Amino acid sequence: MSERREQGWVREEGADHVAPDFEPDLQGDLHTRHLTINLGPSHPAMHGTVQLKVEVDGETIVRSECNVGYLHRAFEKSCEASTWTQVFPYTDRLNYVSPLLNNIGYALAVEKLLGLSGRLPERAGYLRVILGEISRITDHQTCIAAQLMELGAMTPYFWLMEGREALWDLIEAMVGARMTTSWCRVGGLATDMPEGWDGELRHALDRCLGILDDVDALVKRNRIFIDRTRGIGAMSAAEAINRGWSGPLLRACGVPYDVRRSMPYLVYDRLDFEIPIGGSGDVYDRYLVRMEEMRQSDRIIRQALETLPQGPLCVDDPTVVLVAKSQAHGSIEGLINHFKIIMDGIQVPPGEVYSYTEAANGELGFYLVSSGAGRPWKCRCRPPCFPMVQSLPRMVQGLMIADVVPCFGSINMIGGECDR
Repeated sequence: MSERREQGWVREEGADHVAPDFEPDLQGDLHTRHLTINLGPSHPAMHGTVQLKVEVDGETIVRSECNVGYLHRAFEKSCEASTWTQVFPYTDRLNYVSPLLNNIGYALAVEKLLGLSGRLPERAGYLRVILGEISRITDHQTCIAAQLMELGAMTPYFWLMEGREALWDLIEAMVGARMTTSWCRVGGLATDMPEGWDGELRHALDRCLGILDDVDALVKRNRIFIDRTRGIGAMSAAEAINRGWSGPLLRACGVPYDVRRSMPYLVYDRLDFEIPIGGSGDVYDRYLVRMEEMRQSDRIIRQALETLPQGPLCVDDPTVVLVAKSQAHGSIEGLINHFKIIMDGIQVPPGEVYSYTEAANGELGFYLVSSGAGRPWKCRCRPPCFPMVQSLPRMVQGLMIADVVPCFGSINMIGGECDR
C-alpha cells in the first residue's frame, strides 16, 4: 500500500482527486507496437475476393500487402481446351459488368490472326462500337455507384442503377442477355439491331445524361465527398506509367492515353470525341474522369447511330462464319461446313498475335498463339485492372484505414479479369 501511495495511485483520505504528485512516466511505461489486421476477403468494401493485409500504427497504415488470389477460374486453360468460337462465353466472365467489350477485344485478336482486320463489314464495326460504348457507360455507372454507396451516398447509387438497368434492358433486347452476352463472332456478329431499338437507345441515353447531371449536382461539391477523395490515393503520372497503369486511372494522372485514339480500331478513327484527363491523379479526379468519359461515350454512340450503314453483319467466308440454317439443313455442303466449324473449330493459321483494346478499366489485351488447329495453343489475357490493384499498397501507405474504401473503390477491381 505504501508503495502504491508513493506512486500516486492511492487517494488521500477526504480527497476527491488523485494526489497531485501523480506524474506517471509515460515515456518509460508505454510500450507500443504495430498491429496487423486483415481487410477482406469477406468484407463488403473488398468485394468478397481481395485480401488486404495492413500493418497499422494506430489508424495510420504503415505498410500493406494485397492478395487477389481468391477467384481463380483457370480462364486461360479453359480457353485452350475450347474452339476459337467457344471462348466467347469465357470472355463474358472476365468483366461481367461490361462483357461486350471483352467479346470485342477477343474477336479482334482472332480476326488479326486470320487476316480479317480490314475485311469486317462496316455495319458490324459500327454496331460493335455502339454496344461497346453502352457497356463502357454501364461499367462506369456501376463503379461510381458502388464507390458513392460505400462512402454513404445512397441516393446517387439508386439513380445510377436506374440508368444502368435501362441500358442493360436494351443490351438484352439486342443480344438476348444482360451480362452473359456472347454476342460477337469471329468475323462478325450474331444478331442485328431490332426494329425501333435505336429510338429507345436515344431515349435511354437522354435519361442517363440527366442522371449524371443530378449525381454531379449532389456529389461534385459535397464537402464530405471532397474530404474523403481529394488528395487521397494520389499517384504521379511518371509512377503510374512505370507501374503499367492504363484507362481512367492513368488519365486521371494527366496522361491522355486511350487505345481508341492512340491505336484506333473498328471505326473510332471516324468519330469525334475527347479524352478527359485529370491533374492530381487522386480519387476525386478518377471520379471526374469517369463521369466525363460517360458523356463522351454518349457522344460516340449518337454519332455512330447517325452514320450507321446498311449491309451484312459477317464476312463472306464459309471457313470462318457458319452458313445460314437453311443451307445447313438443305444441302450436304452446308451441313459439312456447319459440322466442321462446330466440331473442329475455325482453322486459324499458325502464328502469334497481341491485340489490345480500350476496355472500361483500361487496356485489355489478348496474346494468342495458334498451332494451325481449331483451338488456341495459347490464350493469355492482359487484365486492365491488375496493375492498379497491384499498386493498392502504394496508394494507401500513410493513409488512414478508412481511406482504403475510396481508394479501392476508385480502382473498380473486377475479380473475373483481375484473378482469371
